[in-house]
Amino acid sequence: MSQIICIIGNKGGTGKTTLSHMLCQGFGLLGQRSACVLTDTFREPLSPDGRRYVTADARTPEALHKVAGKLRSMQGWIGVIDGGGNRAEVDRQLDGLCDLVLLPFRDSHEDLRTVLRDLETFPHAYALPSQWPTNAWQRDAADRNVAQLLGNYRDRLLHPVPSLSASKLLLQKHIPDSLPSNLGNACRALARQVMAIMEVASPAAEAKAPGARPGLQAADAYAGSAHP
Repeated sequence: MSQIICIIGNKGGTGKTTLSHMLCQGFGLLGQRSACVLTDTFREPLSPDGRRYVTADARTPEALHKVAGKLRSMQGWIGVIDGGGNRAEVDRQLDGLCDLVLLPFRDSHEDLRTVLRDLETFPHAYALPSQWPTNAWQRDAADRNVAQLLGNYRDRLLHPVPSLSASKLLLQKHIPDSLPSNLGNACRALARQVMAIMEVASPAAEAKAPGARPGLQAADAYAGSAHP
């Protein structure tokens, strides 16, 4: 049976769609089969050509039910559902459908306040710092804000995903033949920590150590100003 991840949250503009494609790209780079599932009605489907994952259009309730059922029947796959923003009722439905919920947020007080409420609403979800500053001073300031406002949820905070202009390439209808190495590295890092939480070993890791499972604890994933 496959597993399904949803990337949701009440705040718009946190990078849900970008993270969905980055995560699937990372899975593909690690040899894991995955599908990126579109539910945001304000976006158009993207071509799967040249991608390391398949894409699925599930912008209607009927289509989502069909796609989710198909994914559940596919052994060894991971589905990543792009939930869109400002859709509280849809978020609750996706929470009941998925095995793992990710709540992205940026380094703003509005985002932090919103993700704090979402963490309370979805008690099994993980918060994912998104589009995180790469400038050392800005990054440290953002980390301090997270520690101050989300300190009680430290065990449900993942490593930040850095701000990368190249990530926009994954949102083109047809992606380029080659992608920058820093984008590939960021995609792999994101995929690895999510697979660790889900206790899914990449095919490459299983080939090296059959039966092994990564044991990342979320409490160790985000340590104040520490970065991957």
